[in-house]
Amino acid sequence: MIARYVHRWRSKTHHSGDSSWASAMLRAATTEPSSLQSVVSGCAPLSTRASTAASSRLASSTVRTPAARASGAVVCTRTRTIHSSPSVLSSMYSLRSLPSTTIHASCSPRQCTDTNAGSKVGAATPRPQPGNPKPRLFRLTEDRAAINRFGFNNDGMEAIAGRLMHRPEGMVLGLNLGANKDSADRAADFATVLTRCGADLDFATVNVSSPNTEKLRDLQGKEALSALLAGVMEARDGLERPVPVFLKIAPDLDAQGLEDVAEVALSSGVAGVIATNTTLSRDGLASRFRDETGGLSGQPLFERATRVLARLSQLTEGRLPLIGVGGVGSGEQAYAKIRAGASAVQLYTALVYGGLSLVAEILHDLDALLARDGFASVADAVGSGREDWL
Repeated sequence: MIARYVHRWRSKTHHSGDSSWASAMLRAATTEPSSLQSVVSGCAPLSTRASTAASSRLASSTVRTPAARASGAVVCTRTRTIHSSPSVLSSMYSLRSLPSTTIHASCSPRQCTDTNAGSKVGAATPRPQPGNPKPRLFRLTEDRAAINRFGFNNDGMEAIAGRLMHRPEGMVLGLNLGANKDSADRAADFATVLTRCGADLDFATVNVSSPNTEKLRDLQGKEALSALLAGVMEARDGLERPVPVFLKIAPDLDAQGLEDVAEVALSSGVAGVIATNTTLSRDGLASRFRDETGGLSGQPLFERATRVLARLSQLTEGRLPLIGVGGVGSGEQAYAKIRAGASAVQLYTALVYGGLSLVAEILHDLDALLARDGFASVADAVGSGREDWL
C-alpha cells in the first residue's frame, strides 16, 4: 500500500505547487477496505483481527490514524479503512533515541531493514557534527516524560547519502532535514541536504522547531520560514522524483506566531504540518531532572501540544493534513488528538513507559471510543472536538 500511494503522489504532484494530492489521497484512503493500522517496528501481530498475509509482511514504527497508513498488523473495526496520503510518512517513524527501535542518520542499511516498513532518519546536516555534550537524554520517570538535547548529532549529508543509496527494497524512507549549528546560512542548509539526498528519499521533514540548536526556532518567523520553505520546495521541485515535504513546529509559539506558521504552510505547498515538537516549558514537573536543558516530551506536553494542534486545525480549516504528537500515551489521548484536528497520531516517549504493547492497547481503546460516539471511521472524528481545546 505504501508504494501505491507514494506512486500516486509522485504522479499527481510531479509539477510544482500542487498540494491537492492530500485531500485526494485521504478520500481514496477512506474508501479502501484493505487498509490496515500499523504496529510498532519489529512486533509480531498484535490482534487476531489482522489478516495472516498482512501480518506476515507488514510492520511499522508508529500508531497512525486517518492520514496514517504505512503498513501494519493491527486492524480495528472502525480504523481498518483509515489511512491516507504520504503525510503519514513525514516524521512518523523517528523515535529519536528513546526506544530501542530508533533509526538514526548513522544507522546501517541492515539496521534499517530490521523495521520492515517505513522509517525516517536524521536529522541530517550538510556537514558532520557531534551534537551536544553527553549526557543529553534524561528520563523523568515520575512525570512519564523525557528531556533530550541531542543537537542534530549526525555524520553529515555525504555519509548519509551514501547509506541512502543502499536502502532496502520496499521500504518507505524519509529524512529529517537540519542545519549545522555553526552554519552561516541555516535556512540554505535545509535545501542543500534535500538536494544532496533527495534522490533516494520518499519524503522529507523540515525541522525548525528543535530547541536544541541555538536560535533555530527563529526560523519559524513568518518571513524567515517563508524564505526557508521556498528554498526547500525549489530544491524539491528540482529533484528528478519530487517528494512530499512536511513542516514540524514547536508547541511554544504564541498566537501570532501560530497564525504566521499556518499562513506560510498553506501558501508554501508543504504536504502537512507536524504539531508539535518538544517544549521548553517545565510546568508541574516532579523529577530531579526537571531543570535539565533541552526539549521536554511525554505526558506533560499533552495539553499544550493539543491546544496548538486544535488552533492550527482552526486556522487551516481542513486544507492541510495535521499530525498530532506530544504526550500521547493512551487511546483516549490519541482520540483527543484526532478530535482536536489530527489526521494522524504519533508516539515517541510513551513507548518508553508503555512498551510495544501500548500500540495494540491504543488501537483497541480507539476502536471502542469511535463506536461509543457513533463514528464509522477515524476520518469522521477528525476535528469533531476541536472547540474543546480552543
